[in-house]
Amino acid sequence: MRERTAAAPAAPRAASRTRRRRGAVAAALTGAACGVLLFHSSLPRLPGGPVSLLETFLPWLGLAVPAGLLLAAVRRSRIAAAACLALAVVWAGVFRGTLLPADPDTYDMTVVQHNVSDENPDPGRVARTVLGTDPDLVALEELTPSRLPAFRAAFAGTHPHHASVGTVGLWSKYPLRDVTRVDIRPRAVGPGWDRGLRAVVRGPRGDVATYVAHLPSVRIRPTEGYATGWRDESATRLGRALAADRAAAVLVLGDLNGTVDDRGLRPVTGLVRGSRDAWAFSWPASLPLARIDHVLARGATVVGTWTLPDTGSDHLPVAARVRW
Repeated sequence: MRERTAAAPAAPRAASRTRRRRGAVAAALTGAACGVLLFHSSLPRLPGGPVSLLETFLPWLGLAVPAGLLLAAVRRSRIAAAACLALAVVWAGVFRGTLLPADPDTYDMTVVQHNVSDENPDPGRVARTVLGTDPDLVALEELTPSRLPAFRAAFAGTHPHHASVGTVGLWSKYPLRDVTRVDIRPRAVGPGWDRGLRAVVRGPRGDVATYVAHLPSVRIRPTEGYATGWRDESATRLGRALAADRAAAVLVLGDLNGTVDDRGLRPVTGLVRGSRDAWAFSWPASLPLARIDHVLARGATVVGTWTLPDTGSDHLPVAARVRW
């Protein structure tokens, strides 16, 4: 009897140690998520591009908070619960601009950016959706030669000024001048790949150098991981054009195939900025997870961003207001 009485407290102590160990592991994982949110831009480049992939879906790290709290409750770990609350505070701080957006009370221009998809059978549906916002500028990508006339006809009544280069186009209520091709073609891609243009919009507040760009798609491949090489090279070329542009006001409208947190787009996002006042996830249209379609500016401020309804493309249109 004495031996059983002496040994009895050992089981609760062992269980307590096990819970503490499990709580420490959960807390360590949560702490790692905090570190990624705060210092992802300082993480080194790794083979296969895992950090770039993580940056693409950075806001979704917030899902670790409810998942971690549930795990902490199941394991009855105060350490894990405290770590999850810390992660919630960090996440809210990083995305405070989205959680507490400012009211865009004044703006000078409304613009819409949309990858219409080269398989979209209904240009009229695209036009009706886009024109519902009464935009001043409309930038479209994946324009095919067979459907370009339909888009021209659909926008002719409201946006008489138009320019297109390759598969990208710009429609404007205001006159355009100095339309040029912007070479963002990766070296490994053959000739005839034209996805960039620049035009000067003679807007109500002065001239605006406006770029329309469609950077290469990214893929997850077994041998390469998150393959962003072509996209990154194209972003570097676009960044060089922006750095050399001496216009007082610059707009970049396009499908950049990456989010503003993605390090591969730094040559562009280091020179022009967008708005974080809304998630405005644009891709994929069926279940939007990331905003890879952008309205970015220099010498102006993007003061509001939102998505428009599905048009039959795999992207949602992104609308934004710009203030000079």
